[in-house]
Amino acid sequence: MTTKHDNDAKATAARQRSIQDQQDAKDEDKKEKGGEGKGSPAQTGARRHPEPPLPEQHLDKPGLEKDLELKPQFEAPTYKGSGKLEGLTALVTGGDSGIGRAVAVLFAREGADVAIVHLDEAQDAEETRRHVEAEGRKCLILKGDVKDRAFCEKAVSETVNAFGKLDVLVNNAAFQEHADSLLDITDERFDETMRTNVYGYFHMARAALPHLKPGSSIINTGSVTGLRGQAQLLDYSTTKGAIHAFTMSLAGNLAEKGIRVNAVAPGPVWTPLNPADQPAEKIKSFGSKTALGRPAQPEEISPAYVFLASPACSSYITGIVLPITGSPG
Repeated sequence: MTTKHDNDAKATAARQRSIQDQQDAKDEDKKEKGGEGKGSPAQTGARRHPEPPLPEQHLDKPGLEKDLELKPQFEAPTYKGSGKLEGLTALVTGGDSGIGRAVAVLFAREGADVAIVHLDEAQDAEETRRHVEAEGRKCLILKGDVKDRAFCEKAVSETVNAFGKLDVLVNNAAFQEHADSLLDITDERFDETMRTNVYGYFHMARAALPHLKPGSSIINTGSVTGLRGQAQLLDYSTTKGAIHAFTMSLAGNLAEKGIRVNAVAPGPVWTPLNPADQPAEKIKSFGSKTALGRPAQPEEISPAYVFLASPACSSYITGIVLPITGSPG
């Protein structure tokens, strides 16, 4: 005897199969058209940003922005300065290119003089200086290795000597190299990554601290890899997680001094860092797995640094790690 419940169940199963059949037909149609079911990359900025496929290229480390086939967008032409950093002095490590360059330019547009630290990218550093000075501010270039404690102390000292003070430190210099296996990471490589990305931040913050006053700030560049991990960036992700913890801990330590400490955790950003790491064929799809379907451009990240540096914007914000990942969550 067939009951009403039996009939209802059969009807529901048939309805679900019908829904499935409709979706199967849509999926098959997308396959025939060559699509993979994902929409086009989203354009959410004030101007159009490049989308995958990106130019296949591999750069020699440390990676020069001048050699990138597709130049990163860092100038933020629609961003209007309003004196948020008027009269301040900032020191930006890794300021020659990528996020660091974009930050230096916007800091200058907001009224700050800027010192930039670079490793061995003189032409990129000079280009950054040209853009900072075009904003009407002074720019000091400092060449050296942030792994070296003595250099960090010298960089801070020269910045203070040149500009009379230091108000904002941006720790941004980084080393990244992929590895498919933990067994591929030698002690030498692990040490290079750890000492650049963690020791460098520690040395620079410690050197800057005696010069920072109430209202000053430290901003560290973290990463989505420090939030979620990344299977092929074992050592790099480890350092970025450490940077996030360092940020939150130092924020608590310096709160009573009136010095704020925060971090920005970007997702994939089109800078020399990744073409100087990944094989050329992987760069073609760089950033395509984000919800927005493309990598960020440096000018989409740099306004967050202005926000966190400016007492007018974020005087009650300390100890946060701000994700800018192109994806929810």
